[in-house]
Amino acid sequence: MSNPLRIAMLGVDNPHGAGWRDLLLNVPGRATLTTLVPGYGGNTTNLEERYADLPRHDSVEALIDAGGIDGAMVCLSNQEGVEAIEKLAAAGIPVLAEKPVVGSVTDGQRVLDAVTSAQIPFQTGYMWRYDDCTNRLRDMIADGRFGKLISIEMNFVTSDVRRRGASHYLFDPQISGGGFFNWLACHYLDLLLYVTGESVVGVTARADNFGVSDIEVEDGGVAIMDLQCGALATFVGGYWIPRWAGEANWTIRGSERWVRWDPGREDTGGALDIHGPQPQWYAMEDVYNSPVNDTSGYGGSLGVSLLNDWFDCIEGKVDACRNTAQSMFNTISLIETIYESSKQARRVDCQIG
Repeated sequence: MSNPLRIAMLGVDNPHGAGWRDLLLNVPGRATLTTLVPGYGGNTTNLEERYADLPRHDSVEALIDAGGIDGAMVCLSNQEGVEAIEKLAAAGIPVLAEKPVVGSVTDGQRVLDAVTSAQIPFQTGYMWRYDDCTNRLRDMIADGRFGKLISIEMNFVTSDVRRRGASHYLFDPQISGGGFFNWLACHYLDLLLYVTGESVVGVTARADNFGVSDIEVEDGGVAIMDLQCGALATFVGGYWIPRWAGEANWTIRGSERWVRWDPGREDTGGALDIHGPQPQWYAMEDVYNSPVNDTSGYGGSLGVSLLNDWFDCIEGKVDACRNTAQSMFNTISLIETIYESSKQARRVDCQIG
């Protein structure tokens, strides 16, 4: 193991590829990008000039044979990523895999088995687990401040299919496996399990095309999820905004308080509007504004925290990252259950989380 850690990137032209590379510039003393496996047919159209002369390999096998790396960031498509992770794990190389990692439960099981068998340090790109407001909500629930948990309402709407174009690989079922739920809703579905600490025991969903673009995967939908504790979670979202833009928020309701989380509130790093009981004449009202996140790179300070967690795991300072192969598998299991419920047009019983 070197200092700084030597990191390979697989998948240069991933939609978040440049963002991941920018994140590494925030941790120069801990890690540096040293090797590339372009992927995506060898494309390097968004590669920054500072990395143009890095050694390149045309396959995972060539990367492994060359040696000299301490970890690999896998930003390949769902179709390409599974086999790459299996080979890296078998070679004992730590892996950070861009979300959602896989497009099906079958492939999720392959990754889980490979990581578990090899016992490599493993991290995924679900960086909202490192958000300040997210963890405050998690602590509120664990501390019982909501009282009896009643409902979690999640909304996530973003730019429509036309922004990328219907021919983009994200909308190809053979490459990606699914559409909006697989690529974007996965963030909030992963967070639901993390923030509540609850299992999902039933799903009623509709995933379909609601916009004007003709694609073979869903552009959004709705999911109603029953939690083990009896609370109800709902998600509504899709590729539905006719410009580069996004709207996202949560509302969590309990018997003793309700909280609205606005991740994108202006001049903050996210905000919590907290409404509590009124035992006499004075009601509990509070607003928490997280510090502005002005760090460069994908996810900013959240992404830096995610990277440092992975580096700590590689260096043996922690036993596992906040994201694990099991949590990844739970998320893809929930996504696939949403697809199954939509396909069958009925509630599907499950035990996820």
